[in-house]
Amino acid sequence: MFSPFYFAARRRAGAGAPVDPLDHCAINVAIYGRGHDRWVLSEYGQKDLQRGAQGMAIGGSMIGWEGDSLVVRFDERAAVGGQRVTGTVRLRPDATFDAPVVLDGRGRHVWWGVAPHAQVEVEVTRPAPLRFSGLGYHDCNFGAEPLEDGFTRWRWARLSAGGRSTVLYDGERRDGSSFRFGRVFGADGRLSEECEAEGEAPLGRTRWLLPRSARCDRGGSARLIRTLEDTPFYARSEISAELGGARAVGVHEVLSLDRFVKPAVQGILPYRIRRVR
Repeated sequence: MFSPFYFAARRRAGAGAPVDPLDHCAINVAIYGRGHDRWVLSEYGQKDLQRGAQGMAIGGSMIGWEGDSLVVRFDERAAVGGQRVTGTVRLRPDATFDAPVVLDGRGRHVWWGVAPHAQVEVEVTRPAPLRFSGLGYHDCNFGAEPLEDGFTRWRWARLSAGGRSTVLYDGERRDGSSFRFGRVFGADGRLSEECEAEGEAPLGRTRWLLPRSARCDRGGSARLIRTLEDTPFYARSEISAELGGARAVGVHEVLSLDRFVKPAVQGILPYRIRRVR
C-alpha cells in the first residue's frame, strides 16, 4: 500500500481511473534482533502471482494455510546489494476473530484482527541462521480507495502482558473527523473487553521529526524501547506502556499520509524497493 510505483501509476491514470493492483504485488520481510536486522521489500507484476483458495505465491515467496497453521515461506533479495533473505514463519492461531472494524463513515477502509493471539515459529536460513518462537499476531487492512484519500494520519499499537493482547488504533480522517478504539484479547484469542486507554504519553520525535506518542492508562506512562523503522512518513517502534494496571510490551506504529504524498518522499522510496519486472 506504500508502493511508489503504484502511487505513480494512479497519478498517471488520473482520479477515478482504474489501475490494476495485481501489477503491484509485494512481499515485505523485516527481521529485528541484535546483529540480525534485515529489511527487504520486493514488488512483482501480475505474471509472478499465483492465487488459490488456500493461499498464494508471489515471486519466490508464498503464504497459505497448512492444516491449522498459516505458513509464510519467503525467498527475497534486498534492493541494495542484492543480499538474499530466506526463511519460514508458522503462525498457529489460538482462535480467529471474525469481526472486521470499519474505520471510516463510508465503509471504504477496514481493519481486521484475524488472529490477535497466536503461537509463532520462525526460522531464517539466509543471510544467517536464526530461530525463535513465541507469541504471534495476524491482522490486515483492506479498502476501496488509497489510504491517503481517506486519512491524514493514524497510530496503531499492539502490546501483550499476562497472556492478554491489547490493540490500540486511532487516527484522523481526511474529512476532519477521527476514529479511536481499543480491544483486549485473551489467551484464547477471543475478545474479552474494550480498552479505553485514556492516557497519553510522549515517546519523542524520530530522526525525521515525526511526532510519536502512545496511549496508556490514565495517569500511566509509556516508554520507547527501540526504534525499528524510521522513515520520513512512517515509524515502527518497540515500546512498553501501562495498560489495565500492568506493564505491557509490544509494537507501536505511526503513519503520516500527508508526508507520504509529498514529491520528495515519493522520489526516495524507489531506492528501498526491488521492482521485479
